[in-house]
Amino acid sequence: MYTRIILALLASSLATAEAVAAVSAEQAAQLGKTLTPTGAEMAGNADGSIPAWDPNGPPIPANFVPGSDNYVDPYPEEKPLYTINNENWQQYAEYLTAGTRAMFEKYGKDGWEMQVYPSHRDSARPDWFYANTLRNATGASLVADGQKIDGSYPGVPFPIPQSGLEAIWNHMVRYAVDTTQSYDTYYVDSSGTAILATSAYSTSIFPMFRSPGEPVGEKSWTKLRINYEAPARRAGEILLVHEPGADYTRGKGREAWQYLTGQRRTRLAPAVSFDTPNPGVAGTSTYDDASIYNGSPERYNWQLVGKREVIVPASNYRFVFETELKEALGPKFLKPEYIRWEKHRVWVVDSTLKEGQRHLYSRRTFYLDEDSWGAVSSDMYDGRGQLWRLQYLYGGNMYDRKAGFGSAYGAYDLLQNIYNLNGKTIPGRFKNGVEQNEKYFTSKGLARGGVR
Repeated sequence: MYTRIILALLASSLATAEAVAAVSAEQAAQLGKTLTPTGAEMAGNADGSIPAWDPNGPPIPANFVPGSDNYVDPYPEEKPLYTINNENWQQYAEYLTAGTRAMFEKYGKDGWEMQVYPSHRDSARPDWFYANTLRNATGASLVADGQKIDGSYPGVPFPIPQSGLEAIWNHMVRYAVDTTQSYDTYYVDSSGTAILATSAYSTSIFPMFRSPGEPVGEKSWTKLRINYEAPARRAGEILLVHEPGADYTRGKGREAWQYLTGQRRTRLAPAVSFDTPNPGVAGTSTYDDASIYNGSPERYNWQLVGKREVIVPASNYRFVFETELKEALGPKFLKPEYIRWEKHRVWVVDSTLKEGQRHLYSRRTFYLDEDSWGAVSSDMYDGRGQLWRLQYLYGGNMYDRKAGFGSAYGAYDLLQNIYNLNGKTIPGRFKNGVEQNEKYFTSKGLARGGVR
């Protein structure tokens, strides 16, 4: 049954990138049977290297204190199954993204390698989220040229996607919970020098998931506030972003504000979007590179290529929660011993710039984890069609909250020989929930928090 569904979906995606019809009741009935409640394949792969989905989520470690903010590794005894390096990477090429193959071609002789661990499919979500996802399967649809989801509830809007646009929407409104963290962002220049781009205090809330029984409507997916603390030239700046949960039509999309210390006032920030260079990483990535992809999908044509088995970063608890970032920064790439890789099934979504639209990237390919719907990697091409940048997300699951964490991500620039790492929490500086009230996430709250 599942094979027939996939073939139908691929035929649909090849015919049009703007398919909007909901799936049939027969297709939706496979959720919770051959498909997980969020739309992934329930079964593992043929050779067992990808297991069946585990509905219980990760095991809770014995040394984890309930309510703790420190997510210790639930798989501490596991060792790498094998290492992919400059000598053998071509044997695994079918399981590598275009960007990863390029990393071996460029940096393999310099020691770039991947330590591949046992794979885990431990992405679990609340029961109400599953119920809403089932409801969305036949009730949600794209309207307004794909800029708006109609009829969706807080869950996966398109668990059985029929187009690339539906799949990328699944990523854009993936499930998340309120968190607070402090982090340092570094970029490493072409000489191998690590440079602090940003130190920040970040808070995120996700309003659309607070009312599970109500349609998403005009609720925000997230309200994100970042207070910049360093370097000195940025200390005191504040960024506030409201990201919609279902509607990017004109006047309904992202709202952003900035408080700049030099001006001592809060102002709207429409440039905090698309390919504007992100000062949070010293301009080495764009604003819509954050979290692999974010923001309105309006500038690209989207194609659902299909599903692949790919080796990607996964279950990176030790790196995110226990490692001081500077320890892991090598002169050309993150030190391989700090990063855990696993084989996962991913949806591949390819996007090409629409005629008449402007963006630094002429083409982008995204790899969406089938269980969480979060993008775990991407390849970005310049105007000549040459592979320019690639990104990885270093995530895992908050096992007591049935939610994922995925704030740490980074980009490699193959043309300038630089890389960055953004959003990785400082050990001991991650906290579940937020202490601030709703006013903190308003433009007036921004003004009150500004340095005078």
